[in-house]
Amino acid sequence: MAFFSVLAAVALEHLRPLRQPLPHYQYYSRFTRWLERRFNAGEYSHGAIAWVLAVVPVLAGAGLVFFLLDRASPILGWAWNVGVLYLTLGFKYFSDDAERIARLLRAGELDAAREQLGAWRGGDASQFSADDVARVTIEQVMEASNRQMFGVLFWFVLLVPLGPVGAVLFRAASILSRRWEGTRGLFPVFAQRAFHVVNWVPARLVALTYAIAGNFEDAMFCWRTQAHTWPEAEEGVVIAAGAGAMGIKLGQSVTVGGEAVWRPELGSGQAPDHDCIDSAVSMIWRGLVIWLVAGLLVVVAGWVG
Repeated sequence: MAFFSVLAAVALEHLRPLRQPLPHYQYYSRFTRWLERRFNAGEYSHGAIAWVLAVVPVLAGAGLVFFLLDRASPILGWAWNVGVLYLTLGFKYFSDDAERIARLLRAGELDAAREQLGAWRGGDASQFSADDVARVTIEQVMEASNRQMFGVLFWFVLLVPLGPVGAVLFRAASILSRRWEGTRGLFPVFAQRAFHVVNWVPARLVALTYAIAGNFEDAMFCWRTQAHTWPEAEEGVVIAAGAGAMGIKLGQSVTVGGEAVWRPELGSGQAPDHDCIDSAVSMIWRGLVIWLVAGLLVVVAGWVG
């Protein structure tokens, strides 16, 4: 049933993508901010306690509802899986953002493209060149593919006997690592380490998927030689492999607030342009097809066996 849950949720998310602001994420974000205010005294242990309080109740709730519905009817349990998986996915609205930025760049509307990118990534993009906007957009969409789609699907399938617990675990860990980033003292360290653990395997599977969907040799070379230079390890793995698979250069310095911000160079080949944004989105969708075909083969093998 895992494959058909994934297939239904992906189809639903593609046909009726969620749009921001997302009410359930807003409620959860307010809850995480409240926990941060209550528990953040700058200590590592306080962050660990807050993380457990932020994650365990939603996991318990998702699992309990699944077991109750599944006991009443397997169809109800399946529908709950699809519904929660649909709510935890969210790559389509990010890919739509990326494609919108590509259209703006293609039309020569650089200021509008900067504004769109800044709203998406939550940073200052007002001094980005067109090349900067293209590079950072591709990086963002590659990272979003892992956080908003592939990682969710991996953990859902891995823990499918528990219903949608895996999908909720990955998204909650991802949200907390971002929401608490930069908060006082050692409070955010546990959340960052927890997400590193849950994201270690998915990030590498995504990198391998990009390699299969693009230039395998260059993707593996960039992954092996460049990923470790990126500030966030798993993010570096995904972006380096994606850049190598596409034959483009990502990273590099950008201007923020009148100052050059150094970033490692990832990938090889040409500097990306607006067309490369669409190519990146296409590669990610090809990667999803690879995962779905692999899942279908497993289902068929099970039937034959």
